[in-house]
Amino acid sequence: GLCQGVMFCLFILTFNPLLIFQVLGQESKTDNQQGTVNSCVSMLCEMVSVINIGAICIQPCSPSFHGETSFVCEDRKWQMLTDDCASLDVHSEGHVSVAGGHLSSVGERNPVHGKPGGGAKYFGADEHGNSNCQADFSCIIPDILSSPAIPGNIADIVELLKKISLLLSENVNRGKMQSYSRIANHILNSSIISNWAFVKDRNASSVLLDSVNLFAGKLLLRNGSESIQEHFISTKGYSIHKNTSGKSFDFSMGFNNTGSITGRVVIPEEELLKLPKTSKAISIAFPTLGAIIETNQLDPGLVNGMVLSVSLPEELRHILLTFEKMNKLENIKAQCVGWHSTERRWDNRACKMKSDNINSVVCVCKHHRRTFKSFSILMSPTMLRNAVLDYITRVGLGLSIFSLVLCLIIETVVWHHVTKTEITYMRHFCLVNIATSLLVADVLFILAAIVHNTALNYQLCVAATFFLHFFYLALFFWMFTLGLLILYGLLLIFFKIARSVFIATAFSIGYGCPLVISILTVAITEPKKGYLRSGVCWLNWYETKALLAFVVPALSIIVVNVVVVVVVVVKTGRSSVGEGCKSQDLSNMIRISKNVALLTPLLGLTWGFGLATIVDSHSLAFHVTFALLNAFQVNSLRLGIVCTQTLSLGKSQKGQRGAGSMCCAGSKLSF
Repeated sequence: GLCQGVMFCLFILTFNPLLIFQVLGQESKTDNQQGTVNSCVSMLCEMVSVINIGAICIQPCSPSFHGETSFVCEDRKWQMLTDDCASLDVHSEGHVSVAGGHLSSVGERNPVHGKPGGGAKYFGADEHGNSNCQADFSCIIPDILSSPAIPGNIADIVELLKKISLLLSENVNRGKMQSYSRIANHILNSSIISNWAFVKDRNASSVLLDSVNLFAGKLLLRNGSESIQEHFISTKGYSIHKNTSGKSFDFSMGFNNTGSITGRVVIPEEELLKLPKTSKAISIAFPTLGAIIETNQLDPGLVNGMVLSVSLPEELRHILLTFEKMNKLENIKAQCVGWHSTERRWDNRACKMKSDNINSVVCVCKHHRRTFKSFSILMSPTMLRNAVLDYITRVGLGLSIFSLVLCLIIETVVWHHVTKTEITYMRHFCLVNIATSLLVADVLFILAAIVHNTALNYQLCVAATFFLHFFYLALFFWMFTLGLLILYGLLLIFFKIARSVFIATAFSIGYGCPLVISILTVAITEPKKGYLRSGVCWLNWYETKALLAFVVPALSIIVVNVVVVVVVVVKTGRSSVGEGCKSQDLSNMIRISKNVALLTPLLGLTWGFGLATIVDSHSLAFHVTFALLNAFQVNSLRLGIVCTQTLSLGKSQKGQRGAGSMCCAGSKLSF
């Protein structure tokens, strides 16, 4: 009976893992069985890790909280995925409630129960202006600040700040801004940054940034200036006009318990001359928001300074920003970026670096009220920025394209001389398509870089990525076709295949399979904006794993082609009938080495070195090796060499094939 129960569980887990774990999660809160059930869940995770990787377990919160906690089965252990347990609650109709009490919010005037021992509280005022809460909505601050900054409460406070920004952003006086800043400061504290990683909404930090920028932008200035300081958020504002000699905002704030950091926003005098009338400039500084954004982003950039936001008149487009570096190591390179509020990512197209030293960075950034209002600096210690790699890639691509063009020209010239038999026709047919696919992929690689660097539109980047994906897949599938052709020549010697059948099959494999995979990838991921990787025209990895649509077929083909090479080695190393072949050991070794040397790049095995860069992404040696073999395009250089030999091969083809077949069965594979 126990075995049958386990088998039933495994069957259920295979087809619906979520259902059973939701049930176990509910049972896990029963009286005296919590330890037993948790042990059972751990055992089930070990079992399900073999059958269904990534299964989800959902458990309810304790009685004093509402929501649920999600766990994912990874490495045979339950890892927390999201924590939605909260003591606060922000309802869609605008209510804010705390465990044990309830507050009516944002224009609502319905009497509700307060905390034990307290009367009803009203957040905002009715249409007659009657309210028993101050106009700065400070009445809810004690309840907010007394609540724990757990992931569920963080999400609710972000939602609350969003509602306030949308519904109460008129006539933002100093009192309102102070209350708003105190609420935001509660979830910006450096001590609770790690809690943001378990907030259910991955865009919560971006929503917070947009909400604060919107609300602070409506701040009314008293006597031409305003300054509101909290520990983890600071807001300053000044009146500006074209006769101002230049205006700057200076911030010095703590980002942890031991250190502080500075930042500066400068509006150049030449920009102020564009103002037609007196206006206001608002700037907000966040010393910890950069780290918070990192925890919410699956493809993060490592922020190395405070986040500085500005709210300026539309006429002002360019500003100077100075960021003190948090990490002041000499080998850390900085990058000036702006937060793209629509795409919700850091974008280096918004800024240019003016100066960079070990302590600080000066950036010139473009301000745009709809897209770029917040700026910072990034560092990439895990990204290898090496001049040698750049040089290898650029020179290698140039030589690759030149060799491929030369290869195709030579093939065109000698085509009739080297395709007189069926097997040679099929072989050169595959070589031409490999060269063509790699040539187009190289050109598209350059165009994709140009599209990204020149900040062209999103749709053009999608198109470049689609065709780049397609032609790189076509390269691998044509190498796969060539591998199958080699096996056909070795193992099916007496089986004849018609040329028309071969061409139809080769085109179906070489171009049909890549087309289907490419179309499915873009159709599935693009509607959710998960097709492109952040900051580059290539397939996404962190959010949607779209890159698997390239990695899985490519690595599978490499594995198959490794088997092909092993078969070739076995066949070419086996002596034919007669004692004469036994005396040819040295020539056999030379022939085997020659075949392996040619087939390794021909069948794409050099791409296998890409696995090493995945295993150890920090190793410069692995990156240089992979760049030398593939950015230098050993494949295309080898194709150029092979193609330059086709004239001589065409003239002596019969003699070579005959001599080879006299001794060893695999000698005809010597290209």
